[in-house]
Amino acid sequence: MEVAARPPKGKFSVMHDGVDSDSPASMVLAMKNNQQFQGAYTALITPFAGDGVDVAAFESLVEWQITEGIDGIVPCGTTGESPTLSHDEHKAVVERAVKVAKGRVKVMAGTGSNATAEAIELTKHAEKAGADAALIVAPYYNKPTQEGIFQHYQAIANASGLPIFIYNIPGRSGVNITDATLARLAESCKTIVGIKDATGDLARPSTLRKLVGERLVQFSGEDMTMVAFNAAGGRGVISVLSNIIPKATADIQKLSLAGKYAEANKAHDAFVTLIQALFTETNPIPVKYAMALMKKCKPELRLPLVLPSTPVQSAMRDALAELKLI
Repeated sequence: MEVAARPPKGKFSVMHDGVDSDSPASMVLAMKNNQQFQGAYTALITPFAGDGVDVAAFESLVEWQITEGIDGIVPCGTTGESPTLSHDEHKAVVERAVKVAKGRVKVMAGTGSNATAEAIELTKHAEKAGADAALIVAPYYNKPTQEGIFQHYQAIANASGLPIFIYNIPGRSGVNITDATLARLAESCKTIVGIKDATGDLARPSTLRKLVGERLVQFSGEDMTMVAFNAAGGRGVISVLSNIIPKATADIQKLSLAGKYAEANKAHDAFVTLIQALFTETNPIPVKYAMALMKKCKPELRLPLVLPSTPVQSAMRDALAELKLI
């Protein structure tokens, strides 16, 4: 039986306004630095054209997201079909996102891999390209132990000065990063500033906060829980939905971060049917189809992903039409 990594003793036991009185100066600095990350971040699709990336469509998408008021963009994540991007394409997409953003919003580049050396290479590239942070998924398929997970992230953090968000998504990676391991990483690696939690477990913000206080920024990775997650102490969402409705998603986040949960829930309720449609088949299949219906990209995915089934296409059309998006 695997033994979970133990949380650090005493490091986060006394918290005053989010600062641990026993933390070394570097930990206090890390806490201050991570406060810059909050709100609605879009897990961007990657438009394709034939055998390559549709650069013009991607640039237009990034510009539209910024104009609509999104707080940050995440190129080369799951929604961006990163598993089927070549290394050259991956790097070019990150570079293009940074170039178009021009510092107007945060760019959190997806740089994860199940090979630590590859994740280090992509993270160092993102740092050189000018990204504001890296989103690094838990190693998938090889199913490391908690000790292996710890050493994976520690090695990446030691190789780059880029702020890191850990991406915990057991449904895709096959491993769950425990609170104890996250607390251990927070103690050991000052550049690890946050987590994207896609477990759907609304207890996680509280159980992790008990160990680390406000040391780590917690983002929801689930559109359906974006308000409830913030009510439990989260600071934002990395969203698939915001590809389609960036302004509305950003507005919902602003309301919830201001403590206006009733208003945020009312605004969110209007999009529940659309959110359900987005996840009827594997992401990013439905959202890519939706964006094509909205004339934001071509309806192209890379194998092994294919266009959605006829019932899902119909459901997506209905959801978009109901919101007058098509």
